[in-house]
Order: sequence, then structure tokens, then C-alpha cells
Amino acid sequence: MISLADLTRSLDGLLRLVVPRAVSIDDITLVELDRDVLGVPGDLALGVGVDDIGRAVRLIADLGGRGVGALVLRASCAAEPTVVAAAHTHRVALVELADNASWAHVVWLLRGLLDRSMGQSGSSLIASDELFSIADAAAGLVGGAITIEDSLSRVLAYSSRQESSDPARVSTIVGRRVPDHVISHLRARGVFRRMTASPQPFFLAAAPDSPVGARFVIPVHAGGEWLGSLWALVDEPPAPDTIAELERTAAVVALHLLQLRSQADLARRVAMDRLRQALIGQAVDVDAWLPPGPWRVVALTTKDAAAEHPDVARRLDAWEAIFRRRSWPQPRLVDVADQAFAVIRDDTAAPVTHLKSPPGTWTWLCRVMEQVAADGSPLAVAAGGTAHSASDLPVSLAQAREVGEMVRSGRVSGAAPRIEDAWVALTTQRAAEALRSNDLPTPLDALATSDASHATAYLSTLAAWLDHRGSAGDAAEALGIHPNTLRYRMGNITTILDADLPDPDTRLALRLQLLAVGH
Repeated sequence: MISLADLTRSLDGLLRLVVPRAVSIDDITLVELDRDVLGVPGDLALGVGVDDIGRAVRLIADLGGRGVGALVLRASCAAEPTVVAAAHTHRVALVELADNASWAHVVWLLRGLLDRSMGQSGSSLIASDELFSIADAAAGLVGGAITIEDSLSRVLAYSSRQESSDPARVSTIVGRRVPDHVISHLRARGVFRRMTASPQPFFLAAAPDSPVGARFVIPVHAGGEWLGSLWALVDEPPAPDTIAELERTAAVVALHLLQLRSQADLARRVAMDRLRQALIGQAVDVDAWLPPGPWRVVALTTKDAAAEHPDVARRLDAWEAIFRRRSWPQPRLVDVADQAFAVIRDDTAAPVTHLKSPPGTWTWLCRVMEQVAADGSPLAVAAGGTAHSASDLPVSLAQAREVGEMVRSGRVSGAAPRIEDAWVALTTQRAAEALRSNDLPTPLDALATSDASHATAYLSTLAAWLDHRGSAGDAAEALGIHPNTLRYRMGNITTILDADLPDPDTRLALRLQLLAVGH
């Protein structure tokens, strides 16, 4: 994190504060108005391509509503009185970029300043600084820009010479991760398969339909395991002696990646332990590290129980990848009793017009699950009730677990139900669970005996008849039988069943008992 004033001072000559505000910056975002990518509080928004005055004013209003406190525009646009007035009105700091400056160059400089001011401590900072130095040294060898990435295509370090970077490289650094469309393209070309299989460097030529320019790729391996890669922005393969030096560089990078992995694993375990304690009611400092409430605990599950991976760690990794790809940089994920959960901010009390919630909120999560469902995935989330304080988190956890179980069983539909959406199913389910635990004799016993002795399917028939309010046609359709068959069965059921079917309380009791025995 760095103050906006210090950031612009560091890049004096390229950036100038037009409308100052006391804001701190911890990330940058390339504005994409057509995709509703505006950033989150703490971001410095970069208005690349925003040269129209009216568009700039609307962007400032949107950023102010989102809580994004700073925007960079070209000087010719930032100097307009209308734009300046909008920045004052919406309390957005306005920064001008010199008209002759390269956006790509400024992006790299900004990212470098931010990454080096992240407030890391101990060996993690040392490792990061050394990786940046290694990237600079490699860039000097090949005469082109370098990025160092891990096996998840997250950018760990990059060289300082980036003036000639292409748009894909700029987007990669801004987001600290290779964009999804670039990853898909590289995967289709077999690049990841090649990096996984061998540490042998290779040249990736530019293709007419490629979102990336030419690259020289140096896979990083240790003990037969692929850890990451170095990517050199060059037009042709380097000389053999340079390649040999790059391979030696990759061996050094491997040591750093192993160190960073160990540190990341430890930090992740600590964060998960802390969150787990909060969810079971044993944490006392929740407000110090969770974002401002209220919150919801969300079960991370699937609509197809058979498709759920038995290893909860693998499930958490999969969900983390989904959330990170959709701009939630530090998802709050945890396993409790072998189930996967997330803690998100509850923004459901916001006005109906508030449709642009940032990552890590319930509204954002619903948008994510719509995208996931559109891809044909069986993944689903299930939210417990609102937690207004730390003491409410265990209750929200229990509710999320319960709704998640209903989703897996098919009793609750949708990719993102809340407990408020599932109250009918939960009410009947809880009642049925209570009935399972007692030995209350019921009229269903006679039907169960008939089904067991004569395979009559009377229990399922009665359940369908009750579910469809006595409609023979609808109940028969649900069972896949002829209406006359259903009427015949119901005649026999009425004879066997010692119960007053016209009585609504009797029908309710029978339906709950049927649920209790699995119908």
C-alpha cells in the first residue's frame, strides 16, 4: 500500500495530481466499461482509451459510487473543467497522464512501485526482491522484457524494461495473472502440456489469431515437478549460449519458487485456521482481519453429489482458482468438518439498483455462479443467514451446511440459493428428521408392509398424489404411469390406509412421515 501522493511523486513527469485526495493505493485496474470492470476501493483506476469528456464524467460517477477513489486519464481529458468538476463532486482523485507517455510503460512502473511497497516482511520480501532482480538480469541477457510466473500463471516478478510490451503482457501485469483468454489460447496450442512435460526451453512464434506476440519460454522444474516459467518477449530464439544461461537462471528461480510455495502454504494454513476458529465461535479478533460486515457463510458444493471430489483440499483449490480468475485476489476459504466454505460480505440490503458489487460480496458471487452454470458446471453455493457480528458466524455456518446438503440432494434447486430461498424445503426436512428419530406408529406402516411384500409402490404413489394436491393426471405424469393406474392404486391405498385423507392436518402429517422414510 502506498499513498496516491507518494505514487505520483515517484512518477513525476509522467503523472500529475489534478484533483488530490488523501487515498491509499494497493492495486491498479484497467477500466473496462463494457465488461463492468471498474475496480474496488483501494484501486487506482486506469482510464485507458477514455478520451471522450462525457464518457470520462460517467466513469468518474461510477467510480465514486463503487468507492474507487482515484482515476488516471490522459492530460487532454483530465484538464477539462467538466471532468475536474465531476471528480470534485464524486470525491474521486484525478491524475493526469502526459499525452506523450506510453500506457504500457506507466503500467509497468506503477505495478513495480506497488509490488515493492506491499508491506511484506521477512524472507518473503527478500525472495520477491531477488526475483525482480533475476527478471532484470534475464531481460539484459535476451534484450527483451521478462515475466516470472508460477504454475497457476500468476505473475511473481517482472523486469523493468517493458516499453515494448504487447496488450496481453500489460493485462498480465495489471492483474498479476495471465488473462483467461490468453491461458485458453496457450492451452490450445499445447504450451502448458509442453512446460509440464519438460524443462527444455522453447520458442513460441506469434500466430495471426494469437492474443500474444512471440515469446521464448523457459519452464522451471525441480525434482521432476513443474513449478513455473520465465517468459521472454523476443522476436526470435536467443543464441545457444544465452539459452544455456537462461536455463541456469531457471534453476535459481526454482529455489525461490520452492521457498515461496512453502511460505504461501504456511500463510494459507494460518489464515484458514483463524477463519475456522471464527466459524466455530472461538475467535475474538474477527473485526481486525475480516472486511466490514455483515457477512454470510457460504457452503461450496455441487448439484451432483457424485461429482464432488472426495478430497476437500482439492475442492478448495478448485474454488480458489475460480474466484481468483474472477478478480477476488484473496478468497476467504476454509474447510470445516471435511466441507468447504467461504465467508463473503452480505450486500443484499443494498438498494436494488446496486448491481456492481465488488468481488467477495454476495451479489458478485451470484454473478460468478451464473457464469459457472452457463458453462454447464454442476458447482453450486449455498448461503447461510446474515451474520451481523462474530457471534453470528457459527449460526450462519450451520445454516450454510444445511442448505448445501439440500442442494446436493436435489431438494433445493439453483446454483446460489440462500437459506431465505430454501425455508420451505428446510422446514419440511427438519420436521422429517425429527420424525426419523422416534418410533411413532403411523398408518404408513400398512402401506410399507404391502410394498415390501408385494412390490406395490404405494408409498411413492401416495407421496406423488399428495404433492400434486390429489390430481390423478399430474401425479401419474410425475410417476410415469397411466392416470387409471394411479386411480387404481389410490383406491387400494384408501382401503388399506386407516387415515382421513380429506383432512388437511392428516395430509400434512402423512407427507412429513413419507419424507421421513425417503419419499
